[in-house]
Amino acid sequence: MEALRAKGQQVHVAAPDLPPLAPIRRDLEARGIQVHDIPLRRTGTNPLADLRLVLELARLMRQIRPQRVLAYTVKPVVYGTLAAWMMRVPQRFALITGLGYAFQGGGERGLLRALVQSLYRLALRCANKTFFQNPDDEELFRRQGLLPPGCPSCVINGSGVDLAAYARAPLPAGARFLLVARLLGDKGVREYVEAARRIRARHPQAVFGLVGWIDENPDAIDAQELEAWVKEGVIVFHGRLADVRPVIADSNVYVLPSYREGTPRTVLEAMAMGRAVITTDAPGCRETVIEADNGFLVPVKSVDALEAAMQRFIDAPALIARMGLRSRTLAEEKYDVMKVNAVMLDEMGL
Repeated sequence: MEALRAKGQQVHVAAPDLPPLAPIRRDLEARGIQVHDIPLRRTGTNPLADLRLVLELARLMRQIRPQRVLAYTVKPVVYGTLAAWMMRVPQRFALITGLGYAFQGGGERGLLRALVQSLYRLALRCANKTFFQNPDDEELFRRQGLLPPGCPSCVINGSGVDLAAYARAPLPAGARFLLVARLLGDKGVREYVEAARRIRARHPQAVFGLVGWIDENPDAIDAQELEAWVKEGVIVFHGRLADVRPVIADSNVYVLPSYREGTPRTVLEAMAMGRAVITTDAPGCRETVIEADNGFLVPVKSVDALEAAMQRFIDAPALIARMGLRSRTLAEEKYDVMKVNAVMLDEMGL
């Protein structure tokens, strides 16, 4: 948004839960960005509520008359792109930041997946260009026909990271691991806790931090399970944090055992602050780690492999500083938000 403002563009933001006194709204408005609160429920499946959202977005676009619309995350991509097409916005862009709950797992998610895929297929026909945060998602959308053959697409390096805001921080002593995520099964939170439990049985001085909070997603960790982990002492739970930099600075290895991502922002933030990374060999995650260079890749859902990767840092602590330095270098080379913004602006004709 700031990059768009710097190009002389007038920027409007439409998002839910932004009442007049909300801190983030006041921050955006102080930067010269015009903010609009919209009736969007991220996980709801009520068709009447979604119709109301489309109509509200269409009304807003008729009022603003934008030249370009950029929509990201599932519902804004689907309903925002459709509304922009209805209102004849000249340039319509979609950003796929990850596939989310509906695309992972089986069973009861099958019907939801079919619905979401149908909506994507409809909406992306109305997009002038679609951005992806990893090549696996782009290939999947092409293979399944969710992206029309004539629609251009572009892979970018995630959302990028502000290298000045997330500066390198000194490494604390000892084995100090950290996971920052919404508390969902698909984020690998249970695998992280079980690996921590095994490591602490041998190395009780090892610290395993967890940042996040209970989510309304159907795959969320419940409060009783979280409370049991805290009571057991297997993790140090920090709750939800507005600023994760202090806890990253207090760790020396960042862990994200996610089943799939767009490009995980928390990993980029940890890399920028000079932290070694353990993550999964999964779409979106694998792009952030060069094996045995700035961290280790482990198979999805493998507690054994996750435990073994953690143990390597305990057995050879010199790896922490060496790999952390490489993480910072990779963040500078590949994930600098200025470079990511430059690619997006160029692809959007700005």
